[in-house]
Amino acid sequence: MIPALAALLVCQLLGEALVRTLVLPIPGPVVGMAILLLALVLRPSLLATLRPTSQTLLQHFSLLFVPAGVGVMLHLQRLGDEALAIGVALVISTWVGLASAALTMAWLMKRTARRDGGTP
Repeated sequence: MIPALAALLVCQLLGEALVRTLVLPIPGPVVGMAILLLALVLRPSLLATLRPTSQTLLQHFSLLFVPAGVGVMLHLQRLGDEALAIGVALVISTWVGLASAALTMAWLMKRTARRDGGTP
């Protein structure tokens, strides 16, 4: 379990180092996951080594939300003061996301129908 955990942490460390060195606008852990994916593609045997540790970490994934919950409770007064702005931002961003998804879906359906020779 220790070697597998070390491999996961090394991938994250490499991702962080690359992001800081190349000044990339991407989180280091995301780059680390890409490095891990590349390693798994190049060496599929690594999967057997990492699987038990990864499954154990995923079983306890909900514990990672405890610090976020504590942060929310710590800043509850500020969230209350900014509730209107937060609510408006949430509603508008949800509408924009839904509208863009619907428009993209409609465009793709028309494009697919034209390519297949059917009617949209």
